[in-house]
Amino acid sequence: MGLFGPSVSGMALATRTDRRPSLPRAVWDSTVGKKTVMAVSGLIMLLYLVAHMIGNLKIFFGPDDFNHYAHWLRTLGGPVMRWEWTLWVIRVVLVAAVVAHAVSAYQLSRRDLKARPSKYVHKKPRASYATRTMRWGGIILGLFIVWHILDLTTGTAHPGGFQHLHPYQNVIDTFSTWYGNVVYLTAVVALGLHVRHGFWSAAQTLGVGSAARDRALKTCANGLALLLTAGFVSVPVGVMTGVVS
Repeated sequence: MGLFGPSVSGMALATRTDRRPSLPRAVWDSTVGKKTVMAVSGLIMLLYLVAHMIGNLKIFFGPDDFNHYAHWLRTLGGPVMRWEWTLWVIRVVLVAAVVAHAVSAYQLSRRDLKARPSKYVHKKPRASYATRTMRWGGIILGLFIVWHILDLTTGTAHPGGFQHLHPYQNVIDTFSTWYGNVVYLTAVVALGLHVRHGFWSAAQTLGVGSAARDRALKTCANGLALLLTAGFVSVPVGVMTGVVS
């Protein structure tokens, strides 16, 4: 205490203590903010998945078309963007979306557990089917992303002789192994279930959902999940049946 009141250091400490968090921090700390981040990041990944599936289907047009598509991805945005610049921008955005989605999902899950009444502390509640699907589906997809990159992007875990910029042969190598098919098909089924519930949940979070639109949104979610599952599954099935060879 100074002669005429609180010391300067005490006032500074009070100012620092009373300082309100920034708007981005306040939004992130709120449950609504985390759900919004989860919804937006999920929609970003969904848009990518639709584009990725369409690109994958070019494999049915033969090696020249598919390999040319891989080359085109690396020249996208040229001549303004140099070799692979646009591709790396897409990759960075996707990594940010995956991290934001996973972190917000984890923190919301922990927050939900803490908010349960004390009588549930020693009694583990039974999670709903949708909750279990989203939780385990997310873990499966996270592990799959790592394997998929090591297999068909870097070639580190590729079963054959990895050929850079020759994705047609690389895809055939992967789906010529039983474990490549099992891993991929398991991940695609998990993806379909994740999209089915996640799309509807994102619509509710972003305020698009309503009692009148509920049926249409669920139909759209089911249609998207089915479309993505069928599109992605068609590639390994094509290799296994000899349609792609």
